[in-house]
Amino acid sequence: MVTFLVLLFGVTMLYMSCTTRLEAYTKTLSLQGFLLFLIVASGIREQTAVHSLFLMFETLLFKTFLIPNLLQRSVKKNNIFREVEPFISNLYSLMISSVIFAGGLYSAYLVAGVSGAVKPVHFGISVSTMISGLFIIMTRKKIITHVAGFIAAENGIFLLSLSLASKMPFVVDMGVLLEVFTAVFIFTILIARIGSKYDDLDVDGLSKLRD
Repeated sequence: MVTFLVLLFGVTMLYMSCTTRLEAYTKTLSLQGFLLFLIVASGIREQTAVHSLFLMFETLLFKTFLIPNLLQRSVKKNNIFREVEPFISNLYSLMISSVIFAGGLYSAYLVAGVSGAVKPVHFGISVSTMISGLFIIMTRKKIITHVAGFIAAENGIFLLSLSLASKMPFVVDMGVLLEVFTAVFIFTILIARIGSKYDDLDVDGLSKLRD
């Protein structure tokens, strides 16, 4: 069951790579958060009670609801609902993301034969998710899409921590959560400020800014 949830989590990145609707990004991030919640709940026996409760609280409240809703509010406030002209077409993005996904599964196969302390499927999908998140940032023009790619990459880092659940200290979880929440909060403020000055939130517009 956990393996299926992890694979489904990876499939969400394939969807993010081929969609142009910004609302779809926020809903996919919310789905990723819920899948992470289910993954944590399924492996609750591997953690202490306090650690498990914290991870479930973090994934359900912050990753499933709060952070995607903050991003969705920025989308609606700036009236920008679609990634119009990405640097790479959706078809090629899907093909490249599929190769990344396949590479992640292959890395899972390699890890399974080397170390028994790492959950191979968690590791492979987390690596492919982080790379796919960075790929979305590099190939999209909208600043909001860049934020979504950043959050997706962080979700991959969180999944990677679950592959080494027994080695992940409680304080590190809190640090990751604080950094992500702070980054998203700052991004939403910047998006609102830039959106009030420019009609289009393309990264190309940032090159026109002057002191």
